[in-house]
Amino acid sequence: LCLSCRAFFWLVSLLLSSLIWFIAVKASDPNDEPLQKGLLIFGVMFSVLLQEAFRFLYYKLLRKAIEGLVALSEDGCSPISIQQMAYVAGVGFGLMSGAFSMINLLADALGPGTVGIYGDSQLYFLTSAFMTMVLIFLHTFWGILFFHGCENRRWWEIAAVVVMHLAVSASSFCNPVYVGSLVPSYVLMAVAATWAYLLSGGSAQNVRRFLLCKS
Repeated sequence: LCLSCRAFFWLVSLLLSSLIWFIAVKASDPNDEPLQKGLLIFGVMFSVLLQEAFRFLYYKLLRKAIEGLVALSEDGCSPISIQQMAYVAGVGFGLMSGAFSMINLLADALGPGTVGIYGDSQLYFLTSAFMTMVLIFLHTFWGILFFHGCENRRWWEIAAVVVMHLAVSASSFCNPVYVGSLVPSYVLMAVAATWAYLLSGGSAQNVRRFLLCKS
């Protein structure tokens, strides 16, 4: 339920950002290329900020739900922690984002035209798949970092999530030079994964035990 609700929140943010971008494009001169490019950049940045705003609204909703569960429980404890909800919410956000990315990719695959026919890179579908995968993981890690920042009022953690999200989205403007978008995204994923792992109570000793298959 938590996962599906988070996916719904992402859909609402996507709908609102798409609507605003569509109105801005229709109200502007379609022949003005610099303006259209500026509107595209604005649309991407606004979409990121709106997604993070809905992430915060969803956190507030979950916090109210946990308080209700605590009030109803006999032992005064919630059956699920905010950390577990953060993980599930991040997965829901990432899966819905990845699903829409794949839908757009499959729509492009239907044609018309052939990828690379004019000398462009033929790695469009492969790199798009890798980009979709990294976004799913990033949203999962960002959910953990964002919720931790909200719980402990560490606003710099929330700001870091927003900055990383903006950076990954902005790197897509480097395409079709795919190295310019994939490499920074995977570096940020490694940083976010390590950070989320440490905030969740992980340690280097746990990693060593896992690799050595020790209990």
